[in-house]
Amino acid sequence: MSIDGPAPFRILSLDGGGAKGFYSLGVLREIEGHAGKRLCEVFDLIFGTSTGAIIASLLALGHSVDEIHALYAEHVVRVMKRKSSREKTAALSDLAREVYRDTQFDAVKTGIGIVATKWEIERPMIFKASVAQAHGRKGTFVPGFGVPVGDAVVASCSAYPFFERKLVTTAQGDRIELVDGGYCANNPTLYAIADALSAMEQPAAALRVVSVGVGVYPQPRPTLFSTMWFARYLKSVQLLQKTLEINTQSMDQLRHILYKHVPTVRISDTFERPEMATDLFEHDLDKLNLLRQRGVESFAKRELELAALLA
Repeated sequence: MSIDGPAPFRILSLDGGGAKGFYSLGVLREIEGHAGKRLCEVFDLIFGTSTGAIIASLLALGHSVDEIHALYAEHVVRVMKRKSSREKTAALSDLAREVYRDTQFDAVKTGIGIVATKWEIERPMIFKASVAQAHGRKGTFVPGFGVPVGDAVVASCSAYPFFERKLVTTAQGDRIELVDGGYCANNPTLYAIADALSAMEQPAAALRVVSVGVGVYPQPRPTLFSTMWFARYLKSVQLLQKTLEINTQSMDQLRHILYKHVPTVRISDTFERPEMATDLFEHDLDKLNLLRQRGVESFAKRELELAALLA
């Protein structure tokens, strides 16, 4: 601790939102450019849910934002274009094997939290690397519960029923069925702050939080030429997306009530023009690149505020 107060403890939180993670990557590209170094060197703790889990894990493993964007541009369209849950799950699992191989949580270069949801008992399961983040049972703590990073990320992204549920086996031999972390915390900022304050015993005065969403967009609508099947599918996607957005906003409201004294910059703008209509299964790369550009613009609106927070 310095004479001016405790050393800053910086937190990055990344929302879920499927392909809309391109928006988050636009924001993060500018944050990385401002910092002049990789974000694992900037943030002491990085939390992510679903698409945010992919980005968070890769940042924590030392990848640059441009490297992650290249992976997204190559693979996200391929995953999201699959029609059935089985095909989507297979494509996502193939991607995880290619990107993560057998990487374990002890390989991360900074604190991490990957949020998934236990299907049977309807509670969060958060994969962490450091025993310092444990809220209990420290004597049996194993990084990531002994689950490989790729499997944890797939679990966090398994937006059932559009993806199949993910079965993982922990170091203790427990078999746990998991679904998308967005069902419990699509915006994981609250969980990250709780880790820092309660488990890691950081003083509130030390915390500096950057919370990055995926933006809010108009819903795509069926056209006159849409099939009845597609119209029903679109309605199901919209219901899932509405559920996740309600969760996101609720978590942010609760964060503001409980931790309004913790300096936080939240970036997730709303776009109302009809041409911005999209959803979490977007696979038009031109549209996704437009989302990334919107993320860059959102950073610009808060550049001074972020600069002060990260100083």
